[in-house]
Amino acid sequence: MLQGIHHVAIICSDYQCSKNFYHKVLGLKVIAENYREEQNSYKLDLALPCGGQIELFSFPNRPERPSYPEARGLRHLAFKVTNVDAAVEHLVSHDIAVEPIRIDEFTQKRYTFFADPDNLPLELYET
Repeated sequence: MLQGIHHVAIICSDYQCSKNFYHKVLGLKVIAENYREEQNSYKLDLALPCGGQIELFSFPNRPERPSYPEARGLRHLAFKVTNVDAAVEHLVSHDIAVEPIRIDEFTQKRYTFFADPDNLPLELYET
């Protein structure tokens, strides 16, 4: 029945800042960008290398969602990388704070966390 994740939708507080972060810093390709006048909202579709997408929305005046301490609901979004050290170096070169690299106790894989401009927790997971 299910074949994979098609997209993850993110509502951001500063559209241009988040667009720059996901497109320029993380390197996701823009598929489409549309302005919806009736909602005063942009919708940006970004391609993930695996075929999935991130939908970035700019709905005005939306409430903040608690992240820390961890609240119920979506915990974080994890991206596969082949070299976590190189990915961390790239993020740091863009002044993105990155947590120390950890090792998953069950898989022995290396991973770390960072945040998007709205403090959404994101993970890099080395495959």
